[in-house]
Amino acid sequence: MKIIATKIPEVLIIEPQVFGDDRGFFFESFNAKSWQEKTGLNINFVQDNHSRSQQNVLRGLHYQIQQPQGKLVRAVVGEILDIAVDIRKSSPTFGQWIGEVLTAENKKQLWIPEGFAHGFLVLSENAEVLYKTNNFYAPEYDRSIRWNDPDITINWNLKITPLLSNKDKNAPLLKDAEIYD
Repeated sequence: MKIIATKIPEVLIIEPQVFGDDRGFFFESFNAKSWQEKTGLNINFVQDNHSRSQQNVLRGLHYQIQQPQGKLVRAVVGEILDIAVDIRKSSPTFGQWIGEVLTAENKKQLWIPEGFAHGFLVLSENAEVLYKTNNFYAPEYDRSIRWNDPDITINWNLKITPLLSNKDKNAPLLKDAEIYD
């Protein structure tokens, strides 16, 4: 596994070592020992989530204000633009974002630690996204920030208006959202 730093030090791109031939491929999508050795992080993942979405669906920007979740995200079908936004008010990178294209073909993963809002846009006809979390989902602490917040200025590279849930359409701006200290 190869760890690639981003402009926000806590957000990491993970490239697995893939063994392939004309029969197909094999790779370890997660190995706790390698993860800890390469990242220095001792993470206990407790939940796996799987979503399927059609092209132009935009999910996010989501987070939990209590019981925050770190997420290890990957696309197993299709292609997504995966986004992490630093919403830790005391952080020097507060309000900054990282975007990475994750595909079934490139097999990259994005580590999004606690204190970040997460979202993604489906670029392919459809996509299936798997992500591990280090804390359980707690709906009472579920929060979101508007995907097109003018203070964050995420470059979604949209060609049409994305398909959004009502929750995401009506999410508050960062300046009005409940965030981390």
